[in-house]
Amino acid sequence: MISEVGYSISLTIMSFWSWWWDAQTNLDQLACTILTISVPTLVILWYKWMGTTPLPPGPYGLPFVGYLPFLGNNIHERFTVMAHKYGPIFSLRLGTKLHVVVNSMDLVKVVTRDMDQTFANRCPPQTALAITYGGSDVAWSNNNAHWRHMRKLLVSQVLSHPNLKASQGFRKQEVRKTVNEVYTKIGTKVDINKIAFDTVVNFVTSMLWGCSKSGEGKDSSYIGDGFREVEFKIIELVGAPNISDFIPMLSRFDLQGRLRDMQRQLEFVDSIFDNIIEGRIKENSGKIEGKVREDGRKDILQILLELKDQKDAPMLLDITLIKALLMDIVVAATDTTSTMVEWVMAEILHNPSVMKKVQDELTEVIGMNNIVEEYHLSKLTYLDAVIKETFRLHPPLPLLIQRSPDKSCVVAGYNIPKGCIVYVNVWAIHRDPKNWTNPSEFKPERFLNNNWDYNGKNVKFIPFGSGRRICPGITLGEKMTVYILASLLHSFDWRLHKDEEFELSDEFGFVTKKRKPLIIVPSKRLSDASLYSC
Repeated sequence: MISEVGYSISLTIMSFWSWWWDAQTNLDQLACTILTISVPTLVILWYKWMGTTPLPPGPYGLPFVGYLPFLGNNIHERFTVMAHKYGPIFSLRLGTKLHVVVNSMDLVKVVTRDMDQTFANRCPPQTALAITYGGSDVAWSNNNAHWRHMRKLLVSQVLSHPNLKASQGFRKQEVRKTVNEVYTKIGTKVDINKIAFDTVVNFVTSMLWGCSKSGEGKDSSYIGDGFREVEFKIIELVGAPNISDFIPMLSRFDLQGRLRDMQRQLEFVDSIFDNIIEGRIKENSGKIEGKVREDGRKDILQILLELKDQKDAPMLLDITLIKALLMDIVVAATDTTSTMVEWVMAEILHNPSVMKKVQDELTEVIGMNNIVEEYHLSKLTYLDAVIKETFRLHPPLPLLIQRSPDKSCVVAGYNIPKGCIVYVNVWAIHRDPKNWTNPSEFKPERFLNNNWDYNGKNVKFIPFGSGRRICPGITLGEKMTVYILASLLHSFDWRLHKDEEFELSDEFGFVTKKRKPLIIVPSKRLSDASLYSC
């Protein structure tokens, strides 16, 4: 077909060509020569273009802005609708950049396993680069030697099994404080997200540098009030549409002020980190050995500072890289966990039969005269299924963190150009009727019969991603989520306040949250008041 079209074009050109050879002047002869060379060249290029692998199908857009004006707000839902029209992989231009969306389980395997190395880079938005010290962290760094060293440092020094086990006392301490605080608010409104956030941030800061936000002393290690609002703003800005990302030539103008706004948030958090680090360095200068915790172990900050001073360390660690790691840990652990605790509580309240089954299990495993301990958690199989079902319906990052191929490649017969932005639509995969029976129904029992986990091996269920760019903090997040929920549901009964209207709608963002905060009222469930003490 292509050859016939090409032959037809060549005959047409030849039929109108003879007049060029009737040149009367030198300029006519020059024009004749140029056109004679140019036309065959253009024909060859046309043949090459027709023979290349096509881009994935997708909608047309407008010049310069592409499909941006038609995208809407809930992008994860919009992408899912578009997948029904264009297929399991489609492309669209947003501004001047090409975006590719993967919506099926089979193609996720290709992107995150078969071609994991190719798709392991990032294409960070301007705001993400700003808050992570130029993409120096683990989440947004490209797949290179720096990223591998930083990830190894994070996993070995912060998220390893021995370190998580050693920080068990901090988790218990903060969860018990939370139970005690809720006990003082029985019969009144409680913001579940705030309760969960404060619990996690207190634990994380205790683990990192030995002082929690709720601590009595307000020394250099105190992160201060307002941190939750700043972190929420950070997450909002990372996920907010930014014309500087879609049309890079306009980035210098920061037309929407996103970058300036993020830099203000960075100044707030950076000043906290600087105070904590400078205070520790000053404290260390007066001691022969670094600061140790009560259990004889050094905290994470102390370990990182000592690694910085090692001349034979496998990577050069400086203060900026330490702050980038701290940013990843604090922001990722607190926001995702508090968001999911809120979603789980919302689904449980919306399904009274599920609430009953969860509390019956808690009564059986723990007893009405005991508090929840970490060794109980592995026995709470139904609560675990409830949490996983919530992750299925409400994945915190519905499009994960975007990937970018380091070279052009072919997926499902389509060309995926180097440097484009690739989204994995987890929201669509988790609600695909090909993967799940009655996918919109909240049914925890679907996770009781198989050995499900969060490690991305079964790509039907990938709330934290899959492949080498999977979230490294899964174990820590899972421990905190289960521990907080088990303690709140075992210690209290919960109901919606009469002035509150129940709803389950979400608000799309980098982390997708409930559109309306869950405000509920606790009542005492355990008869022994001493079980509510710290």
